[in-house]
Amino acid sequence: MGRVQGKVAIVTGAAKGIGAASAKALAREGAKVICSDMDEEGGEAMAAEIQRTGGEAIFVAHDVTDEAQWANVVKVAEDRFGGLNIVVNNAGIAPTGGPIEDLELNDWRKLIAVDLDSVFLGCKYGIKTIKKSTEKGQKGSIINISSINGQKGQMGQTNYSAAKAGVIGFTKALAQEVAKKGVTVNVIAPGYIDTEMVAAVPPKVLESIIATIPVGRLGKAEEIAHCVTFLADEKSAFITGATFTANGAQYIAG
Repeated sequence: MGRVQGKVAIVTGAAKGIGAASAKALAREGAKVICSDMDEEGGEAMAAEIQRTGGEAIFVAHDVTDEAQWANVVKVAEDRFGGLNIVVNNAGIAPTGGPIEDLELNDWRKLIAVDLDSVFLGCKYGIKTIKKSTEKGQKGSIINISSINGQKGQMGQTNYSAAKAGVIGFTKALAQEVAKKGVTVNVIAPGYIDTEMVAAVPPKVLESIIATIPVGRLGKAEEIAHCVTFLADEKSAFITGATFTANGAQYIAG
């Protein structure tokens, strides 16, 4: 049996990158997965790929900044699969930035909405349903995806660094709030991962980034997905409020 056999999971931003890898990993470990994304073509393809390999998955078109759509995707989990056990808040947009005096308020608000408000909404609506499962003795899991830049900050990315640091603080607070309700809340802070977002970085800049990573390479989305399945496992019930740093020793948080 898989680590999350028979459980129901929502993974946001599941069309590609870390979200896609996490959706596939959870399905391989026995979960029924709702692939959530605004990219309908990519999301449908991901759900179909999971189904072809013997897993259970469906796609739901979902704007993670919209409260009503969060209520809907959780209802889909209940109606289609009978409940909800796991939420992976992964959806995010690429850093936009530059000097703060050049950063427009709308750009600030858009990134905060996608990268931080979405985590609040996912937890608000997800936990209400997850608690129904914990009352039956099953562990509930919230896994929020932050970033190395939420831990150390990144020059020229004040909005992105603020949002991702906010995810970490939010996770610590919520973990304490729901600890006695059978729900663990943890955060993964990836370093530079070989995804489309990182691939968009100019080659010379990317070379300079890799030079600062002690293991000498970019991370793989599958390596972050492994952290997701570990944290969702029933055997990880004593781990909550934790920040999993997965960055090849580029930044070591004590």
